[in-house]
Amino acid sequence: MNSTAIILASQSPRRRQLLQWAEISFDVIVKETAETYPAGLEVDEIAIHIAKNKALAVKAFLAGSENENKTILAADTIVVLNDEVIGKPKDREDAIAILKKLSGQQHKVITGVVIISPENETDFADITMVAFHELTDEQIAFYVDNYQPYDKAGAYAIQEWIGVVGIKSVAGDFYNVMGLPVSRVVQALKNF
Repeated sequence: MNSTAIILASQSPRRRQLLQWAEISFDVIVKETAETYPAGLEVDEIAIHIAKNKALAVKAFLAGSENENKTILAADTIVVLNDEVIGKPKDREDAIAILKKLSGQQHKVITGVVIISPENETDFADITMVAFHELTDEQIAFYVDNYQPYDKAGAYAIQEWIGVVGIKSVAGDFYNVMGLPVSRVVQALKNF
């Protein structure tokens, strides 16, 4: 897709890879923001709220620069199991505990996407249902020790070993689980 370079407000290597696969020209600019949200938000609104904060932080940073008119794309992915939002693990023990919780269960992966330009703004959440097989303690420990999924919501990446051997089913956009519903993003960018 030939377009003016957009700004990706994310340090996720998976989001960068997906945009490259879609042949979207982009630069990466990230400003640290808290991944917190107000109480009472619906789960799909949580991911949008966090993504919007990322986009607005980059927009403020770019104000007055040669890039201030570029379109900004931000995203955030959360995992939800039985209405519990599961973020990134704090450490090895937390990653193991999260994967034990997800073992044998179906959960939602929700990516909130925000796209902002000087003339336009849109946001949406994409939801994919993912079910794990029952995972053994040995499988979980092997995955955590060898792949160190500490920067991943739900303590796993579907495109890694755990996804190959542990995922029973995926209903929805596979790439959403990787961190960006890229085909939906491409459609939204056509309006910018």
